[in-house]
Amino acid sequence: MIDLTKLSTEKTNNNTNNIDMLDTLDILTLINNEDKTVPLAVAKELANIAAAVDTIYQKLKTGGRLFYLGAGTSGRLGILDAVECPPTYGTEPAMVQGLIAGGTSAIFKAQEGAEDNPVLAETDLKKAEFSSSDVLVGIAASGRTPYVCGGLNYAKKIGAAAIAISCSSESKIASIADIAITPITGAEVITGSTRMKAGTAQKLILNMLSTAVMIKLGKVYGNLMVDVKTTNQKLAERALHIVTQAADCNRKEAQAALTKASGNAKLAILLLLTGCTAAEGTAMLKNNAGHLRQALQEMEPSHE
Repeated sequence: MIDLTKLSTEKTNNNTNNIDMLDTLDILTLINNEDKTVPLAVAKELANIAAAVDTIYQKLKTGGRLFYLGAGTSGRLGILDAVECPPTYGTEPAMVQGLIAGGTSAIFKAQEGAEDNPVLAETDLKKAEFSSSDVLVGIAASGRTPYVCGGLNYAKKIGAAAIAISCSSESKIASIADIAITPITGAEVITGSTRMKAGTAQKLILNMLSTAVMIKLGKVYGNLMVDVKTTNQKLAERALHIVTQAADCNRKEAQAALTKASGNAKLAILLLLTGCTAAEGTAMLKNNAGHLRQALQEMEPSHE
């Protein structure tokens, strides 16, 4: 039997005892005030988040993959972060993946019973050919979800890196993982509704993990997403804007460079800033593991 009284995420929030008696604006003010506490809780975990980023980076730069694993809201948040990496940073879909208890159908409709099966996580990871070269980030607000515990235990068993994100001081997954990120977000506005403050904390942390890792992998120049994939009109326009900003050129020059670079914004910037050919720029980026700034430092402009 689960003793919910021991979980900080399940405690009653005394600030919201009478929320059902308030008018609309007061309800929203109360929710907003509670939400303001979340970044402060996350800030206390920055050292652990940094350790997680460095671990993930080391795995990914040598060909490993990042897997997020969770149930319910936690699983959906992992999937949300994973699916944004290819269009934003030009990664292959396999590099960052999200697994949710109950499979694809659980993304759209709650499959609450699936989270109670720890063996299911091992099955899902084996199906994805998860290996010791990869890293697993288990996400569970309560810190006790059996599906996530099972996944982290399997990661540890095969020698993969294991990271836990939870929001309860009584977190079981924190004790399993190599690195534990545990922002204590406290009692929810609506008792036990961990999609609120706990979910917000998880989203902030996932933002940090993927963004910082992609920066370290050379997917960002300045604060520009130079590996953006131009898969729709908005992203094509964004790539054009990125090139004009980074190379300090006009739209016509940027478009011409993008055409030469087959739509690759990073390469287009290199062409404009150095005057190299597409073949030369491609080789230089490869020699510098895709880091544009390093490539620019090595390559002298070929014209005045």
